Amino acid sequence: MMSEVRRLFPLWFFVLALSLAPPCVAQESAAAAPYRISYTLSMPRPETHLFEVRIDVEATAAGGQVDFQMPRWSPGRYAVFDFAKNVQEARAETGCATAEPCEPVRLAVTRVDTQTWRVQAPSKYLTFRYKVFADDLSGTFSQLDRRHGNYNGHSVFMYVVGHKPDPVALKIIPPAGWKAVNGYTKSEGQLDWDFPNYDVLADAPTEIAPDFHTHTFEHEGKTYRVIVHSFGDEGGRRASLAKDVERVVRAQTAMMGPPEFDGYAFIFHFDPTATRGDGMEHLTSTQIIETGALADRGIYDGAVGTASHEFFHVWNVKRLRPAGLGPWDFTRPVETRGLWIAEGLTNYYGALFLRRAGIINDEQLLNDYAGTITGIENAPGSRLMSAEDSSLLASFLDRGTSDQRTNLGNTAISYYPKGETLGLVLDLIIRGRTRGRASLDDVMRRAYEEFYVKSPKESYYLRGRGYTTEEFARVASEVAGFDLSDFFARHVRGVEPPPYAESLAFVGLRFTRVAEQQPFDAGISLDFRDPQPRVSIVRHDSPAEAAGIRQGDVLLAVGKTQVTPANWRDALNAYKAGERVPVTFRRARQTLNAELTLPVAPERYAYRIGKDDKATPEARALREAWLTGKR
Repeated sequence: MMSEVRRLFPLWFFVLALSLAPPCVAQESAAAAPYRISYTLSMPRPETHLFEVRIDVEATAAGGQVDFQMPRWSPGRYAVFDFAKNVQEARAETGCATAEPCEPVRLAVTRVDTQTWRVQAPSKYLTFRYKVFADDLSGTFSQLDRRHGNYNGHSVFMYVVGHKPDPVALKIIPPAGWKAVNGYTKSEGQLDWDFPNYDVLADAPTEIAPDFHTHTFEHEGKTYRVIVHSFGDEGGRRASLAKDVERVVRAQTAMMGPPEFDGYAFIFHFDPTATRGDGMEHLTSTQIIETGALADRGIYDGAVGTASHEFFHVWNVKRLRPAGLGPWDFTRPVETRGLWIAEGLTNYYGALFLRRAGIINDEQLLNDYAGTITGIENAPGSRLMSAEDSSLLASFLDRGTSDQRTNLGNTAISYYPKGETLGLVLDLIIRGRTRGRASLDDVMRRAYEEFYVKSPKESYYLRGRGYTTEEFARVASEVAGFDLSDFFARHVRGVEPPPYAESLAFVGLRFTRVAEQQPFDAGISLDFRDPQPRVSIVRHDSPAEAAGIRQGDVLLAVGKTQVTPANWRDALNAYKAGERVPVTFRRARQTLNAELTLPVAPERYAYRIGKDDKATPEARALREAWLTGKR
């Protein structure tokens, strides 16, 4: 992983190694004298969805080999997408010194592998150009069309191999009448930025459009901007959105202290044509995509909730980070065991801060946590995959896609809800056993101080160093004042359910399980991206598995009803529990028949969290301190 300490080599050895080593191996060397690197991004024809990128490189010596590499994935979304597939028309030419006129000479460009382009530069000055197709509004991808340009830097900007640590400059040339904004914007109309290295450049998503709106507020000497780009009815909600975001900011900074930046940008997109929603964290900004209009109350609430999650990442993951998360090797999938902390605990706090900010009430928060527990405890993968292993397999699970049929639907669990449930239980156990003298809030502050603020800088990227999950467990035990190693062994590295009832009782809450009356699904999930009712998951030990239905089969009929993705569940639930249901499905070119036996017992249980009327005054006080963040 990139958190390993790198050996230092002289420049001549570095150049020789690059020429001999496989180009897919990312190599960064602090000994390599920095280049002067500048990027220019233009978009002369937005309707083509093509960003045009120019990289000007001034090397330290005349002549030599320069490799340009496109990341295979992007921090915050760990599936491998191979952004290089959208690169086209790469070319290079000799560059010119700033004050010297010259006639550029076209240079040969060799594509060495799927993500690397190589240029033999005869002089110190080199210009490399390419285009990137971009038509996905997402925190991971980029989009350019007649409405706007929006990019995630990892999907647009290549880096110079061996020189990711070097300072870089960026200039944006937008269409006439368009403006640009990102988390590093200091003034209206700014189109030029300087970044300390490639990683920070790529971590600054930017919106370029003629018609976004900005609300600004100040808090504790920091400037916050709420940037809204809407493609639908806003319903007069922009000012309310900015106010709720400010409440979240105040609640989180009250717990974690002043964030390490001068300014921060919340970049919201409300686009009913977007294929899916998203939220992505960055050092000084977040991008949030909602698949509906701001006027819709549900969309509005979702946007505020996502903002709460993403802003907590300012501390948890972007700075306080598990080992392996920065700087990154973009030639291979990330490997870390700590995403249940980085994302799961952020899920936990994202909801809690909505309550602490006064945006939701107690009942809404408890229902939220109960819903997460219900999902986890009914997922078959929760008994097979630990929180740590889920983190390690992020490249398979975090919106990763595969044409190969897998059994991940039965064996995997997401580190988001798994970590959220662990955070809830861990927080309340610490509060309960210490009688309120310590909490997970204290653990997070202590970890941030130890691993980020005070640890020696391990690389060119930011302060501090990445922590291991063992180190996080050690800090939690030290803060709590009692040994938590058994908790981590059984519930984090193991798959045993955490003690929900015990932890909730500490703060005067009851935890119950009830049979959930819900429509039968016979253990089937469908792929709703497919216009046919195609089976994506068959749960283990389900009626569908017993009937011989497999992943990839297409349901044709339930009884005498011809089914679609929209009506198949209604057709199934026309039958009663215990009845045998004839089904017809297609596998390859065969049409097959089988019978499903619907279970008499409920297929799942729901979990409820409610206030205990018999709770002691001490438990009620602990609950109040937890919900408000006050001692």
